[in-house]
Amino acid sequence: MSIGWEGKLVRLVPLDHERHFENAYRWINTPEVTRYLCHGYFPMTRIAEEDWFKRVSANNPDDITFAIETVGGKHIGFSSLHGIDTMHGTATTGTIIGDPKEWGHGFGSESSNLRAFYAFEILGLRLLLSSIIEGNERSLRMQQRVGYRVCGTIPGRFWKYGRYADETRTYLDRELWRAKNPDIASRISG
Repeated sequence: MSIGWEGKLVRLVPLDHERHFENAYRWINTPEVTRYLCHGYFPMTRIAEEDWFKRVSANNPDDITFAIETVGGKHIGFSSLHGIDTMHGTATTGTIIGDPKEWGHGFGSESSNLRAFYAFEILGLRLLLSSIIEGNERSLRMQQRVGYRVCGTIPGRFWKYGRYADETRTYLDRELWRAKNPDIASRISG
């Protein structure tokens, strides 16, 4: 019996230090992986990454982070809901596929769809927000496959690799997601 929310390619599972920490520590210190993240400016010490891992592993109603594993059990990334606001029904999302060899195989799209299912159908949220740093076309395409829409750009928002890069803001509401994924509940086990 598998745990977590499972699709055809991946499952979202609770964080487990033994299974997921070393990858988290390695990925956050890999410039190719953090190129389009709001992290990676400074080397992450093991102690700092341990603090982050403990914080996101705790049962926190405001922030939920899942490990992304293939259905075969290989840990390939993380998917999060941050700043969960039950009053307004919103959260901010983020996904990282940590191993570049796993990019472009649909894992990010499916994990984002699973996370949307969890946010909308389990938590009862109505709106997910996200952003993309200029140049991260993979992330933009992934979000659009799930149903996210672009709602604006903040010029020069982030300092990355010697220049200011734009931030593209995106959103996904429950109705958009349901319209794009009418049979999702029957495809996802949990």
